[in-house]
Amino acid sequence: MDTPIATVMPDTPITPSSPSGNRELMNLETQPNKRRRKKSIVWDYFTVETVDAGCTRACCNQCKKSFAYITGSKLAGTSHLKRHITMGICPVSRQKNQQTPNTPSTKPGSVTDPPKRRYRASPGISSISFNQDRSTQDIAKMIIMHEYPPHIVEHPAFIDFVHTLQPQFNVASFNTIQGDCVAIYLREKQRLLNFISGIHGRVNLALDLWSSNQSVGYAVLTGHFIDGDWNLYRRVLNVVMVPSPDSDVAFNQALASCLSDWRLENKLLTLTLDRSFSNETINGSLRGFLSVKNPFMLNCQLIKGNCYARVISRLAQDALGAIWETVDKIRASVKYVKTSDTHEEKFLELKERLQVPSTKELFIDDQTKWNTTYHMLVAAHELKEVFACLETFDPDYKIATPTMDDWKQVEILCTYLKYFFDAANILTSPTYPTASVFYHEVSKIQAELTQAAMSEEPFTSYLTKPLKERFDEYWKDCFLVLAIAVVIDPRFKMKLIEFSFSRIYGEDAGMWIKAVDDGLHELFHEYLVQMLALPDTFMDEGLEVIPKSEASREEILHAGNIEEGTPQEGHPQEHSQDIKLNGMLSNLIALDLL
Repeated sequence: MDTPIATVMPDTPITPSSPSGNRELMNLETQPNKRRRKKSIVWDYFTVETVDAGCTRACCNQCKKSFAYITGSKLAGTSHLKRHITMGICPVSRQKNQQTPNTPSTKPGSVTDPPKRRYRASPGISSISFNQDRSTQDIAKMIIMHEYPPHIVEHPAFIDFVHTLQPQFNVASFNTIQGDCVAIYLREKQRLLNFISGIHGRVNLALDLWSSNQSVGYAVLTGHFIDGDWNLYRRVLNVVMVPSPDSDVAFNQALASCLSDWRLENKLLTLTLDRSFSNETINGSLRGFLSVKNPFMLNCQLIKGNCYARVISRLAQDALGAIWETVDKIRASVKYVKTSDTHEEKFLELKERLQVPSTKELFIDDQTKWNTTYHMLVAAHELKEVFACLETFDPDYKIATPTMDDWKQVEILCTYLKYFFDAANILTSPTYPTASVFYHEVSKIQAELTQAAMSEEPFTSYLTKPLKERFDEYWKDCFLVLAIAVVIDPRFKMKLIEFSFSRIYGEDAGMWIKAVDDGLHELFHEYLVQMLALPDTFMDEGLEVIPKSEASREEILHAGNIEEGTPQEGHPQEHSQDIKLNGMLSNLIALDLL
């Protein structure tokens, strides 16, 4: 906005007494104009006209309409003048724009063009030196981070855009950008390799299978590990093309490449397989391969054939499929209400008349996402009384209404879907959940399904028996690694295992508890044996260094036989060293399993 103009009020008596006084008066009148220069773009379209003393107006050059500008000491500004031009208020400008909307001969800045904003350069921009190499590297990073096609550097619109920003920049060719992307990948891979080599714990791999439209498979291996500061990491390590995914040994080479590329031959702990690996022959081939190529823990007992998230999703989908006809009835009724404002108004009116206390809002589910179907069923169940009376209240509602037995089945279904939803919800945590966190939800589902499968209520038994059979497969694969992780967690130890197993197995709990105890001791012993191969010293985060010369093979193996609370004979210094060894090994196992 223009700055106010200093003016001489007309009623102020001025008596020139000398020529010098006249010069002072002239300087007084002309000095403000020297300080003030009209910078607004509107003055390309307006002319200032003096109406009388103390009153100045702005006249449009096109329609000749005048606007207030200066009255006395008040300055009206230029915002209303800009609106006159840019918003099409000026009739002459509007008429010209309609007649020639895109005339090429129209020159920028002509009377038919709206005012354009004048941008000012930020201070210090001109002092920044241009770097061609750094800019090229930034484009390569942009392509990697946002998954743009490398051919974007050859697109004419992209080249024009870059030249508008920096005319000096020469956009690199496709081959150059491709080489830069590969160089960045190799550099980051080496950095990650150095990082993994420096961690004390082991790496857990997940093997997934992706398929293309050409029936070509891709084995995707993802590593999960914890660093020395107990930060959990998840990194995609390898993507290997598998021409024949149905072959029994198709994935052995992909796994061998990953172990070799990342030097994981002696650092692998567990392997989790995608549900696509349902072929027992493939699983057996992987077990045999790892038993030869890798000193695997617990004789390959920690190979897990199912993924937690996929198992939960499959259970939920199977549960919904058990009463799919009832679910379709409810979905049709919800669609009737939500796809018409009139229908929804009648539904809400009936809800108020019946005084149904539900606060949930109906919505149409996404059939590809079982959790949205679960929420739809929960909301509809709370409004079942409204749906039951809707046919008599709304004559247009002619959809088959779910019966009371249907609503009872939905209530039972939602009870178990709630367990699955809570179990899956921990995956949405901003931090990666550890194995001990998974155990609580997994053991809860196993206990609830075990009890429900023996229920005398016919529908509950019909619904949960197939779910329990499917979940038993996952439980047998994962209970050992999850249970050991819980025992290593100092908050729970063996007490939680004994409590949860008693709920799941009843009188047979002792056999399963012994399996966990034996597995824990075997795992502890294997870590002890491996520590003998360490160079000169071995140490744990937060503990002092224990020289290898002070810990013989017999002493190390003896440390594995210490039971909590068991008095030991010998010198107190020997007991202190045994405690340190046990604490050290417990932390190493926790780094791997948690």
